[in-house]
Amino acid sequence: MALRPVRPRSDLPLAVDPSSRFLGWITALMAFLAALALAGAMLVSDMAQRWDSGLAGGLTVQVAPMSGAPVAPLDERAEAALTVLRSFPGIRTATLLGGGEIARLLEPWLGAGAADPLLPMPRLIDVAADGPVDVAALRLRLTSAAPGATLDDHAVWLADLRSFAGAIRLAALGVVVLIGAAAVMTVVFAVRTGLALHRPVVELLHLMGATDRYVSRQFERHVVGRSLRGGGLGLLLAGGTMYGLHRASQGLRASLLPDLALQPWQWGALLLVPAGLALLALVTARWTVLRTLESMP
Repeated sequence: MALRPVRPRSDLPLAVDPSSRFLGWITALMAFLAALALAGAMLVSDMAQRWDSGLAGGLTVQVAPMSGAPVAPLDERAEAALTVLRSFPGIRTATLLGGGEIARLLEPWLGAGAADPLLPMPRLIDVAADGPVDVAALRLRLTSAAPGATLDDHAVWLADLRSFAGAIRLAALGVVVLIGAAAVMTVVFAVRTGLALHRPVVELLHLMGATDRYVSRQFERHVVGRSLRGGGLGLLLAGGTMYGLHRASQGLRASLLPDLALQPWQWGALLLVPAGLALLALVTARWTVLRTLESMP
């Protein structure tokens, strides 16, 4: 004789309630939006961390071609800038980039024409610092020794990038909080509607000796089941969306768009979205049922 799994007994026909029919779909939409918001925040944080670790403490000097003025040739001005940099306090290394390296940097914007030898290319110097650098004094010395030289301090726009990443994380947190609030209101509406529809059955259960917690568990099982199924569906759709964006970004230049692939631990973190929605639904359903039953005559 085959054994059948024992399912928890339900004395209330909650599955046929008009309000509960949409609970799973609404939860799926909430999980989809929450997962996308969290994934976007994690991707932006990863991008900012990679740029921060790769460019922190760095400077870039550009020596631009100049015409119509009595200035030294471009290569001589680049060598003069190198001399200033290598003797300046706080500078660890100063490396002149070759023409091929510069062409690769410009290729995403200029295409194959970036390697055209007739295209006037600036000279770029990659500078690494091992201590505090007086950027203002260095800029003055470079301008004096190599006219047309400009100094780009990575710390300036790295600070802007950190602020941007922080704003994205804050926005994602705000989206998750709003989704949580919407989930609470949805569960409260569904539970109160169910209690109103099945009030005669609830009163009969009370006459038979059922406690408020017994009635509450009926709603809790129903709401948690719908929330888990809807949350799982929403997470699956969000994962498919992220995978599609990752595949679509493979055809773009890597330097124009960061990698849109999540790490394994980040996928694991997204699994907490449906679990969190189910837990929130459980607590909300219990609180709503008990408070409503207490107010019933």
